[in-house]
Amino acid sequence: MFEIKTMNAISPAGVAVLEKRGCRVGEDVEKPQGLLIRSADLHGMDFGPELLAIARAGAGFNNIPIEDCAEKGIAVFNSPGANAEAVKEQEICSMILASRDVLGAIDWVKSIADKGEEIPKLVEKGKSAFAGPELLGKRLGVIGLGAVGALVANIALEFGMEVWGYDPFMSVTAAWNLSREVQHAETVDEIFEKSDYISLNVPYTESTHHMLNEAAFAKMRPGVRIINESRAEVVDDEAMTRALRAGRVGRYVTDFPNQVILKAPNVIAMPHLGACTPESEDRCAVMAANELYDYLANGNIRNSVNLPDVSLARMGVCRLWVLHRNVPRMITNILDYISKLNINVEHMINKPRGGYACTIVDLAEKIGPETAESIRQMENVLRVRVL
Repeated sequence: MFEIKTMNAISPAGVAVLEKRGCRVGEDVEKPQGLLIRSADLHGMDFGPELLAIARAGAGFNNIPIEDCAEKGIAVFNSPGANAEAVKEQEICSMILASRDVLGAIDWVKSIADKGEEIPKLVEKGKSAFAGPELLGKRLGVIGLGAVGALVANIALEFGMEVWGYDPFMSVTAAWNLSREVQHAETVDEIFEKSDYISLNVPYTESTHHMLNEAAFAKMRPGVRIINESRAEVVDDEAMTRALRAGRVGRYVTDFPNQVILKAPNVIAMPHLGACTPESEDRCAVMAANELYDYLANGNIRNSVNLPDVSLARMGVCRLWVLHRNVPRMITNILDYISKLNINVEHMINKPRGGYACTIVDLAEKIGPETAESIRQMENVLRVRVL
């Protein structure tokens, strides 16, 4: 039915979702209507006119030119929450690694492997060098209370931590998932000033670029431990290096190593392992595949990062799907044109997002390509589909 090109190693579970519905899926697809990707960099890539959507099997989307896609009428989807359990587990591991020098202790024990019968005595004598504080009773500040942040906040309560959360854009769904025991910080500065541990769980945007900078570090408690499962660019690595050397930050655990941060002291860097579990990869691929298929087949948009989320149960015999700029009279113009054709509207919906809006109209009669092209020629219309 639809041609889907994969550009990374996609979980077979996600591929199966599409193949069972009659789609042709593979790396060799030449003129795809959909792309199913993970980390493939699409910036600078030429998209064919037949491309309708890109689905990212993962939460991040910095590898996709989302605004350019919106202007071309290409919907971009991600799979938020599908990898949340995996990332949550790594964050708890990271907090423990930030507290006790577990890695240093393991390396030291390996270094005395040839000491024979002296090993037990050496262990008792040397263990204090690797000791660290418990999580119990410490204050955790969670910045970003989406799918991952809410899980981290909730599980930290089980460790007996005092948890504060900050997220000015928290969704209703996230609020329902968050424990009542998580305390609300009015500003991010409250998190900086109060926390023994800080967990970063925000997407990378212009507003979060270098959220942790020189000024932020100056407000923090000396010795604070910071966990970054967000993105590298949320932290100013040069400022972080200075904060680590000065003892303002006691330890920094990050999933995003680079040449700057790897030279800093008291850094534990991992190779972007947060979502690297087979279960997470399956869930992300299945979610992305379902979003992609529902859009291609029905025009429904769920978890788009560049177009309005809009969904409508199908009625009538034909569906008209129109992406247009969010300006006055667009709905009126579309409906007036349909009315002139003496076609009844069975059901419709319109949803805006920023400068864009999507209108779905279910019709009582089929319309041909000429009608679709006439609507496409209307001013401020970006894309028209007949489903």
